[in-house]
Amino acid sequence: MTDASPVPVSPVPPSKTTGQAAAFDHVVVGAGINGLVAAALLSRRGGKVLVLEREDHIGGCMRSAEVTAPGFLHDVLATTFVLFVTSPAYAELGADLARHGLEFCHSPHPTAVLRPNGESLVLTRDRACNIGACSARAEGDGASYGRDVGEIEANAQLLFGLLGGALWSGATFRLLAREFWRRGMHGLSAYIGSLLVPARGWLETSYASPLTQALFAPWVRHCGLSPEDSTSAQMAKVVAFALEAAGAPIVKGGAANAATALRRLIEERSGSIRTRSPVDRILVEKGRATGVALSSGEIIRARKSVIASLTPSELYGRLLGEAAPQFTRDKAAHFRHGSGNFQLHYALDRAPRWIADGLEKVALIHLSEGLDAVSKSYNEAMRGLLPQVPTICVGQPAALDSSRCPPGKAILWIQVPDAPRQVKGDASGTIATSGSWDEATREAFADRIEAILARHIRDFRRSILGRHACSPADLQSINVNLAGGDPYGGACSIDQFFTWRPFTGSVNHHTGIKGLYHIGASTHPGPGLAGGSGYLVARELA
Repeated sequence: MTDASPVPVSPVPPSKTTGQAAAFDHVVVGAGINGLVAAALLSRRGGKVLVLEREDHIGGCMRSAEVTAPGFLHDVLATTFVLFVTSPAYAELGADLARHGLEFCHSPHPTAVLRPNGESLVLTRDRACNIGACSARAEGDGASYGRDVGEIEANAQLLFGLLGGALWSGATFRLLAREFWRRGMHGLSAYIGSLLVPARGWLETSYASPLTQALFAPWVRHCGLSPEDSTSAQMAKVVAFALEAAGAPIVKGGAANAATALRRLIEERSGSIRTRSPVDRILVEKGRATGVALSSGEIIRARKSVIASLTPSELYGRLLGEAAPQFTRDKAAHFRHGSGNFQLHYALDRAPRWIADGLEKVALIHLSEGLDAVSKSYNEAMRGLLPQVPTICVGQPAALDSSRCPPGKAILWIQVPDAPRQVKGDASGTIATSGSWDEATREAFADRIEAILARHIRDFRRSILGRHACSPADLQSINVNLAGGDPYGGACSIDQFFTWRPFTGSVNHHTGIKGLYHIGASTHPGPGLAGGSGYLVARELA
């Protein structure tokens, strides 16, 4: 994999050997979006902050590179920033980030679904238009859509307060108390119960058209859930509401530019970032985190906090070991990851010619038969099989941002959210597997995806200039937090989500060790490019 190294960081030199370790107010381990948001907020509020990153670049999943051909810039991992532009972190940092060059590109058509028979349905940022489009598919579907997104809007204060706020806090207690007073015991209980409905139950009882069901069903996979999981209906409604409200924006010039803007903001306030600085262990003295030891042997002290953006196994296993409380070690040992992702990138000689009209400017297109197909693909991946017909999400970055490739050319960003973390076989029985994500298995699965694309895009293969595939194993090698290629920091089923993330007994982002905070996709509010956990911890510490 060739990398354009788009976010170079001038390394901060280690402290000179004087017997005195370097000291900072806050030491952040991991330079993904949560670590960078935490560092930006803490440095803006006067803290002396150091961010340590093991790789040679910052950004975590915000990575851009010319992986297919020169002049074609791809977001190698994450690409859509709808959760960030609607987040409290962006509300606070947005003006400063814009000053440092962060700019978003939008489309009025954030998503669509295209079925194999050529049927398509586009979601726009106009609610009346969406209601009309759903109504045209089946009587009552438009009314159901208006009711569903209107319900999210009407309950936004409570819903987003729970999904994005510090759960064990006075603010959340007051929020629930107000809702209890307003709704009554049975009313509040009924609302909370409605949050647990699986997407299958919601879609089958609310939408008569298989096409309308197919529009929403794939989005549950972007929440780390299946259509049969509790809460998946509510999360799909939240996604629909967010896409309608904010679209599916991408960063102009590549996702890595978001990391660049955060770096500039951190450094503007005298914060520091060091790359190629893997942490070997977190130092704990008398029950308090006092700093970190790097793999080089260098010691860095933290006067106020160590903030770790890691998976539970990395934090409570490798970096803490016996210093971690027995309770957290036991829980971390049983923490579960979900399915892996498979990323595929194309450089094209021209914009794709879809078999359905009106998809040219859509940001994200799902290729799927519908609800049952999404469920089947997920089930096969979770059993260790290469899905026979995987759920495919196709991004068209060049349709939003022409700077991504040469004039007249195009790129595709492909994400398959249903790839087995460990390969046990092939659901169709046509790909010979060795039990691992070796090169032959990766390319054979990429060929399967390409064959599906060729059925949805006219003369697709003749337009290909370059292809680059990343298996779950490749994703983990790029970012250690993508364990088994899981981009969501762990399974997002209800037992590992909300107040139980990363595990039961969790209290906000505390770890059982004073001064040590756990952030990242494995913690509340969960995965996605929102910077939510970094924001919450920074707010607590400021």
